[in-house]
Amino acid sequence: MANTSLPVLLVTIGEAPPDRLDKALAREVPETASLSRSRLMKMIAEGLVLLDGVAVTDPKAKVVEGQTYALTLEPAADVDTLAEDIALDILWEDDDLIVVNKPAGMVVHPAPGSWTGTLVNALLHHFGGNLSGVGGEKRPGIVHRIDKETSGLLVVAKSDRAHHGLAAQFEAHTVQRRYLAVVNAAPDAADPRLRGVNGVSFEPGNILRIATNLARHKTDRQRQAVFFEGVGRHAVTRARTLESFGTPPVAALIECWLETGRTHQIRVHMAHAGHGLIGDPTYGGKRKLSEKAIGAAAVAAVAAFPRQALHAATLGFAHPVTGEMLEFSAPLPDDIAELLVALGHTV
Repeated sequence: MANTSLPVLLVTIGEAPPDRLDKALAREVPETASLSRSRLMKMIAEGLVLLDGVAVTDPKAKVVEGQTYALTLEPAADVDTLAEDIALDILWEDDDLIVVNKPAGMVVHPAPGSWTGTLVNALLHHFGGNLSGVGGEKRPGIVHRIDKETSGLLVVAKSDRAHHGLAAQFEAHTVQRRYLAVVNAAPDAADPRLRGVNGVSFEPGNILRIATNLARHKTDRQRQAVFFEGVGRHAVTRARTLESFGTPPVAALIECWLETGRTHQIRVHMAHAGHGLIGDPTYGGKRKLSEKAIGAAAVAAVAAFPRQALHAATLGFAHPVTGEMLEFSAPLPDDIAELLVALGHTV
């Protein structure tokens, strides 16, 4: 039986829902709520999922577009994650949140194969027990993530009120996030090839817009893939070229911003458009470049680059408690800055 004194998450079923409740909720629940399908199934079985005030306890129950389910969130439980004294690059911290500049190579949250050395391990030590109860566990409130090999800015909640306020902003797509990336070739509205790529268009100012659905790859569960027509979650990425390298361009520094925030979104979308990120082994960023266009030294630097060349450069949001507008920026890390110099960028 649901406890009405506990916080409740309202989830509305969208169009063309999956054929059973647990799958539909897994699709519709905000990623920031950290509710896995297995946890949703447990909540259903425990009577914590209500429709019109009545508990629905069958995970296979049929759902209808437009229905709103009330999910009762139980108190957070303690976790066994190890607190580790790992140095953090902190740009802002108060009683409710912290903004950090994550280095490339650091996993955000512990997972099989990466139980230690993560950002959460570092934050557990730094917070010293002042934790947000999220996703059923007492831990730092991770409201968004960036990949292990992506560097840059993350905001993390320290209190429940901050977590819910930040999660609402991410869900409403009001958080301002800009990324810098180095990609193969240079996106250009004059490129006739791009006119034939499904989901790709250009807006005024030579701004590339990529709009598709994203979901797990059908055969490789570690990857995301582009889909259309009701499969996956809607995702929109915009990008513009800041500087191109070579004649014709064989690489470019681009700025990307997200209308949505899906797993691997920029990496998948840029690869879909034919401009995969340099250094990205998962989505085809290891393309061999022309020495004639940029020189042997630049080709060698690109071939040796060990990660996807992606950096979360700016982050802006309203403070979830005070309402103050906050904006942060983090300079390019040394490895991407050195890559750009090798390609011909002058400081």
